[in-house]
Amino acid sequence: MKRRIDYADILAPAEYARIRAERRREIGAVKRRRRVAVGPYVTFYFESYETMWLQVHEMLHIERGGPAQIPDELAAYNPLIPQGAELVATFMIEIDDPVRRAHVLATLGGIEETAFIRLGGETLRARPETDTDRTTAEGKASSVQFVHFPFEPRQIAAFRDPAVEAVVGLSHPNYSHMAVIPPAVRAELARDLD
Repeated sequence: MKRRIDYADILAPAEYARIRAERRREIGAVKRRRRVAVGPYVTFYFESYETMWLQVHEMLHIERGGPAQIPDELAAYNPLIPQGAELVATFMIEIDDPVRRAHVLATLGGIEETAFIRLGGETLRARPETDTDRTTAEGKASSVQFVHFPFEPRQIAAFRDPAVEAVVGLSHPNYSHMAVIPPAVRAELARDLD
């Protein structure tokens, strides 16, 4: 399994434009197998080489920055590809009403520090992506958060064992929810772990 997008993996703009609809459809199906809703507002989207490959190409396609844009996109999205002993997720706080969204986000500062995966009785705490601070000094959370869940070998074995319950959640004082990771999602995510 690939763990990094290289320059050789980047398609020419015209080539990507020709296959864009098909690749978006294919990777959209992959993304659906890698998501878990947690509570009323948050969805965890577990990333992979494929999801980040699509993201890089979409950014290049939409922004049309040419070859000069490629290094920035690779620097932004390569860190979100799991490296074999971790799961990586984007979690989004999704609230349609802008007034309600602003109110809720203002109460969720530091939510990125509270993400966890529980395997049986053991809790794996997330490590937020450190490229930028996603909570303002006033305590307002960004609606998009990036987290890494580091695994030890015994935890990888537990994650692969269907007899061990796997739960993903958030333990923020203003948003404390969790959800069992469905077996099909778990099977897909297990591919990220060596």
